Amino acid sequence: MLLKGALHVHTTCSDGVLTIPEVASVYAELGFGFVAITDHDHLLRGDRPELPDRQAARGLLLFRGVELTVFEKGYLHVSRIEGDTEVLHVFNHPAQLDLPLEKVIERIAAVARTLPIDAVEVTSLGFHTPEFDVPEIGYPKVATDDAHDRKACGRAWIELDAPLDKDAIIRAIRRGEFRNCYRNQDHEASVGAHTL
Repeated sequence: MLLKGALHVHTTCSDGVLTIPEVASVYAELGFGFVAITDHDHLLRGDRPELPDRQAARGLLLFRGVELTVFEKGYLHVSRIEGDTEVLHVFNHPAQLDLPLEKVIERIAAVARTLPIDAVEVTSLGFHTPEFDVPEIGYPKVATDDAHDRKACGRAWIELDAPLDKDAIIRAIRRGEFRNCYRNQDHEASVGAHTL
């Protein structure tokens, strides 16, 4: 089954403006099959609600996650996305580090010594950053929208052929079996691709 998914979304549980049910509704309306809720660790509310099941989320599979703040010669972000038994770690928005490629690769390698990095974002707030979508970064590269509000929802996503199962989705991402897609100004368009 071809699935459309968002791997980096914030809610009112940290610095987003949409509640978890609102996020589920928006992404379901956009035709997504899964969404990872990755609120910031240092802003995370203590009363974060449980994620709704698929029926309550209008058929949308919701992953629980967190955007971890990691210190490595400055603050970096890594999303930890939980499946049923598998866990995915995504190095987030390298363009926001404002460093040359070789320094970003050094930071990724340093973080990978303590966290098992599985993928690297090639977007910043949903916009493609081609300078990091390069073979020198030896991880699968994912497009995410890093949505904090309704306007950012659905700017960038991945598509993959997998069952609607959290662990199967995580394994496909680790293997690089997906393609990156981006919404342009007028229409949805797949303008960047990974293996699918």
